Amino acid sequence: MPTFVLASASPARLTTLRNAGLDPVVIVSGVDESQVTDVPPAELALQLAELKCAAVAGRAEVPAGALVLGCDSVLELDGEALGKPADAEEAVERWRAMRGRSGVLRTGHSLRDTASGRVAAATASTTVHFADVGDDEVAAYVATGEPLHVAGAFTVDGLGGAFVTGIEGDHHNVVGVSLPLLRDLVAELGHSWTGLWAR
Repeated sequence: MPTFVLASASPARLTTLRNAGLDPVVIVSGVDESQVTDVPPAELALQLAELKCAAVAGRAEVPAGALVLGCDSVLELDGEALGKPADAEEAVERWRAMRGRSGVLRTGHSLRDTASGRVAAATASTTVHFADVGDDEVAAYVATGEPLHVAGAFTVDGLGGAFVTGIEGDHHNVVGVSLPLLRDLVAELGHSWTGLWAR
């Protein structure tokens, strides 16, 4: 069974993968996300995921024959890619723009088999409907700090969950990793999803 490596510092991604039966080794990529510009949101998410995967796959501490997963998420709103807000003020502005509306959460996935060097990559997209939250709720939410650490300035699996009225598509994708898509990528590289389950 190959070692599964998560090239991400996201605790939500790690928890999602563990709950799905995997036991990932976490190696953070440290990729400078500002190096990819002027591409559509879905392509941005995919390119950043590929950079993160490649940055980790070549490291000496990666076990031989590992599967390395890089992910990156952005929220597409009005054709613009929204990553993590720079500060509390930007998070408040985001929520004022998002409330009562819908956006598309794009998560790029890049999976590399270090044994063969092959890569399988794709972007998952999920529509997210936001509640028409008041200014007081926005201020209280931003004050918790949670929106400052996540793409789109919201979570669906944390305090922000009450402000999401509906989701069309894969719920796990909004958390940060699409399990159905990842299963397909694992199969594309010739591995068994259930074979990755920690026993």
